[in-house]
Amino acid sequence: MVMSPRLDLRQTQSLVMTPQLQQAIKLLQLSNMELSVYVDQELERNPLLERDDSADVSAEPDRREERADSAETQVLDVVPGNTTDAPLDQDFNTAAEEGTPSDSWAEAGGGFDAGTPWGSGTSGSFDDTDGGLEQMVAGPRSLRDHLSDQITLDLKTSADRLIAHHLMGMLDDAGYLIGALDEVADSLGCSLAEVERVLGRLQAMDPPGLFARSLKECLAIQLADLNRLDPAMQALLDHLEMLGRRDIAGLLKICGVDHEDMMGMIAEIRALDPKPALRFENTLTQPVIPDVLMRPDPAGGWLVELNSETLPRVLINNRYHARLSRSGDKETRTFLSENLATANWLVKSLDQRANTILKVATELVRQQDAFFLHGVRHLRPLILRDIAEAIEMHESTVSRVTSNKYIASPRGIFELKYFFTQAIGAADGGESHSAEAVRDRIRSLIEAESPDQVLSDDKLVDILRADGIDIARRTVAKYREGMRIASSVRRKKEKSERLP
Repeated sequence: MVMSPRLDLRQTQSLVMTPQLQQAIKLLQLSNMELSVYVDQELERNPLLERDDSADVSAEPDRREERADSAETQVLDVVPGNTTDAPLDQDFNTAAEEGTPSDSWAEAGGGFDAGTPWGSGTSGSFDDTDGGLEQMVAGPRSLRDHLSDQITLDLKTSADRLIAHHLMGMLDDAGYLIGALDEVADSLGCSLAEVERVLGRLQAMDPPGLFARSLKECLAIQLADLNRLDPAMQALLDHLEMLGRRDIAGLLKICGVDHEDMMGMIAEIRALDPKPALRFENTLTQPVIPDVLMRPDPAGGWLVELNSETLPRVLINNRYHARLSRSGDKETRTFLSENLATANWLVKSLDQRANTILKVATELVRQQDAFFLHGVRHLRPLILRDIAEAIEMHESTVSRVTSNKYIASPRGIFELKYFFTQAIGAADGGESHSAEAVRDRIRSLIEAESPDQVLSDDKLVDILRADGIDIARRTVAKYREGMRIASSVRRKKEKSERLP
């Protein structure tokens, strides 16, 4: 057999993940906040992209799309990437024009002399905001600032302040002290007694309960501040695990009090703050901004539309590209061509992302119509494949679209993932039930039970099967524990003791 080199021409097909395709997939799974950050980065990197802040969405003609398989659902599609020409070269000069009333009044001698002093330390201008009253209002104080002021006033020596600031840096988010005191003494080169003495001073600061090393110590500090840490209360704190088990009879023997006093002591403990540092946390809670809006259609059905506030609107400055392409060298023209292709693909990807979200949300609303009309009891079991087959897309695409996307409905704001629930078979062989609807049914049954007729898991199974839901006892127990509902034994003990 003779081996010799030769040239062959072959024609094959392969699927290649181009950078543009990767970008489109990435944009599809981003939330509205993450998408805004990504677009901001592209605006900084690409000189041909500009933000279309002047566009009036309400003034644009609406593009409505009606699904052929659902005459009741109308879709309002407001898509980004409007590449129509915009007045990019407008002159935004805000200087006053000649002949205005203010100029006439100034020429008549009614103007203020720029050199006239208005007062000590002022500039004499109405639009000077340096001395505004709102700037004198104190902002929210952090826990570190609150403790630093008390350390400065209460601790006299610099050594004690150094130890106090070191211990303050060991606080967790709830205000508990993490770490060993002997390690603090070794690192600061002081005795353990000095660290414990400073810690005692810190535990007496406001708010009570800070610098505790356990829940028991945190509650004890607060009770001592209220002058309520008597021997009976101390015994109750020493056996908090029994209180968690609702073992009231055992606590009555240990504390040596009657039932009425025990209920009062428990009420006092429940009124305490187990996480005293959280009241000083200034972290802002980011509100959920829905990506899709829906409302009832007067003609019947639902109107589904994209939230225009979450859609980044970008424009391509073709005028700037043309001007630089004519005057630039070859390297500049290559750079501009690459950025123009990237900008065009970004606009196309944003448009495709908006259309895909709209299609998935419209199909979700159509299939979960009973939920929006009647509530969670009528939530249908649904999987990704059902939506993917209806809109002729892949399941992975539907999964990316429904991640971190929210819809605002007349029943509230829900994540799109909320509508995908596991199916539970019907006892009579009929239509399956949604797992979320079954959970709601279990919760309502437990909330309606009386103290003398607490429902066990077996009893719940019997009731659900009588309602046509084929469910096992272990499934009921799993759903109950997932909703943080105690067992029937603990619920019966709680209700019989009539805890406050």
